[in-house]
Amino acid sequence: MKLVRRLLAIPLLVWIVATLAFFLMRAAPGGPFDRERAPASREVEAALQARYHLDESLGRQYLRFLAGLVQGDLGPSFKYRHHTVNDILAQALPVSLTLGWLAFGTALGIGIPTGFIGAVHRGRWPDWAGSFLVLTGVCIPTFVLAPILVLIFSLRLGWLPVALWGSIPQVLLPTFALGLYFAARVSRLLREGLSETLRAPFILTARAKGLGEFQLLLRHALRPSLLPVVSYCGPMLADLLTGSFVIERVFQIPGTGAFFVNSFFSRDYPLMVGLVIVYSALLLLLNLATDFAYRWLDPRVRHA
Repeated sequence: MKLVRRLLAIPLLVWIVATLAFFLMRAAPGGPFDRERAPASREVEAALQARYHLDESLGRQYLRFLAGLVQGDLGPSFKYRHHTVNDILAQALPVSLTLGWLAFGTALGIGIPTGFIGAVHRGRWPDWAGSFLVLTGVCIPTFVLAPILVLIFSLRLGWLPVALWGSIPQVLLPTFALGLYFAARVSRLLREGLSETLRAPFILTARAKGLGEFQLLLRHALRPSLLPVVSYCGPMLADLLTGSFVIERVFQIPGTGAFFVNSFFSRDYPLMVGLVIVYSALLLLLNLATDFAYRWLDPRVRHA
């Protein structure tokens, strides 16, 4: 019932976030048509204000915004004059989502095996190699790692394209650059969780009964050790889906990152609010999905 209540609360929370974004954007200094302002363009600015209903009162603009939001219409973009916010999201959001999911798979694909091997071989060279990966991933920021990867694999070795998006070679560098930091965090969480689980009384009892090491690790120790990783997956996936601005900028990926930054500086109110709505809805849904997965993995939470 608690999860059902949280699911029903998502529209209310999205409305609150959208309302805050609506008023905060209009409270920021400057306006969307300041660049049009010149002695000979007063009429042009007035016409643009009337066209986008910015000459109306703030309350009337808000009611107009809510009416469009209920119908799924986020309005026209002020900066990209021949496109609506829905058009921009339909074009750019799938690219950012694809990049985020690929980086998420990379983070789990690297982090889980590395953390598992590090916990099983704790204090030996596989553990040291995994610790080096964790240290590298955590200490090198994404905006530093991405240019280094371009310099090595694109400019020096010529193995992969420098930028753009579409083919498999173009996907590899941005996916790895975005996913490495999160892979390091996943590896560390699983290593510590599995190391603690292997010292638990039920594991010692299973060993005393003669249970095979492989069966012991995969069937009994791994599942409870994944709980910290599952808890981290929701915020991690939200960060990957919404926080790839630097990667999109470095690799010239046509995702939502550039639109988000440009909409803020150009005071493109509808586009900025539309992106905030999409990001907040994704964050809430992903956190809810994480709770479902947590309850599936841990029966104690399920019956609490």
